[in-house]
Amino acid sequence: MTRWRWLPPLAILGAVLGSASHVEAQRAAAPPPRAIVLRPARVFDGVGPGLRTGVVVLVRGERIEAVGTATEVSVPEDAEVIDLPGLTLIPGLIDAHSHVLLHPYNETSWDDQVLREALGERVARATVHLRRTLEAGFTTLRDLGTEGAGYADVGLKQAIEKGVIPGPRLIVTTRAIVMKGSYAPKGFATELDIPQGAEEAAGLEDLSRIVRDQIRHGADWIKVYADYRWGPNGEARPAFTEEELKRVVEIAASSGRPVVAHSSTAEGMRRATMAGVTTIDHGDDGTPEVFKLMAERGVALCPTVAAGDATAQYGGWRKGVDPEPARFARKRASLKAAIDAGVTICNGSDVGVFSHGDNARELEILVDYGMTPLAVLRAATSVTAKVLKLENRIGQVKAGLLADLVAVEGDPTSSISAVRAVRFVMKGGKVSYTKGTTSR
Repeated sequence: MTRWRWLPPLAILGAVLGSASHVEAQRAAAPPPRAIVLRPARVFDGVGPGLRTGVVVLVRGERIEAVGTATEVSVPEDAEVIDLPGLTLIPGLIDAHSHVLLHPYNETSWDDQVLREALGERVARATVHLRRTLEAGFTTLRDLGTEGAGYADVGLKQAIEKGVIPGPRLIVTTRAIVMKGSYAPKGFATELDIPQGAEEAAGLEDLSRIVRDQIRHGADWIKVYADYRWGPNGEARPAFTEEELKRVVEIAASSGRPVVAHSSTAEGMRRATMAGVTTIDHGDDGTPEVFKLMAERGVALCPTVAAGDATAQYGGWRKGVDPEPARFARKRASLKAAIDAGVTICNGSDVGVFSHGDNARELEILVDYGMTPLAVLRAATSVTAKVLKLENRIGQVKAGLLADLVAVEGDPTSSISAVRAVRFVMKGGKVSYTKGTTSR
């Protein structure tokens, strides 16, 4: 730095520009990445009515260059060929509601994770969670709140992008926003100010500052709790007013960022929909009228059915032995009402409540709740990619998109559980996981 200090300004500028030109020249002279050819038995492209056979996929760099039959795709002589015999190739799966900084509540309660686990421990756990998720075939996550871990999700996202740790591409929301006095941990002496699992806001001015601050700290989306369990008897009640929710959406939209609302009450869902959020997550007590409004305004629903299934079992319910809890019947009814109203269903599991890497649990329960395996597989690929405004990057086996590709045993369009039998994962053109496949 001493040498540069004494140079005239124009000389410094010339040196910098010359160095940049040299780097660009080196890039231009670099040979193109070696092509990779994937040869699966079958392909589900993310949108089609079924499987295609006799298809090869040509990958170069981070993107898919061509998809077609062996006669349609021109394969370079020096291409690396990866044979995937007997396997079905699908787009990388997407989970639009995750919490990578949480682990199952039957291991450690949510309160203890927020209040007793050090940030370093939580980040260390998250690195394991991310690897397991990627190896399970989920190549993109929308992570909806660090639950007391500050902005650690931004650091994890950056570590993945730099290749420091393996993991899905992350869409992050940082701390999430709750109405002051509504969230948790709770139950402590009233004179104590206990750290909360999300960022508290009170009023329009506070909301405006917090939305901008979370964006400044790296939020890709803004998450707001439109309701929570703060009623007189601990029941869920609407939190922010419609005007307050509109302020959140207005400021986020000014920066080009969408908003996701946590909501389970009909009124909270109505307010969030009128405010202009992009997705509503949970929606347990949605009504036909609210779902009709969501469909009219293009608001998608992430049902998060797997989380309730997990917490019920933590509470003692024996799945397959005991009758289903009454709330399950309400959840089934609300999902059916949403589908009947034409609401877009995206895939979001609330993983972290249950084990990371078990994200397919959501897909299986959605089928159990009445969706077809094909509809669920689309929801976990092309449909959710569009909801996340990433349809030009991920969600399909299509030329020009990122090479996020997964090979599984069986036919997931007829049996969704086939997505559990992952044998190959590629993210952005790089092989992330392989089991029993051959390369030549």
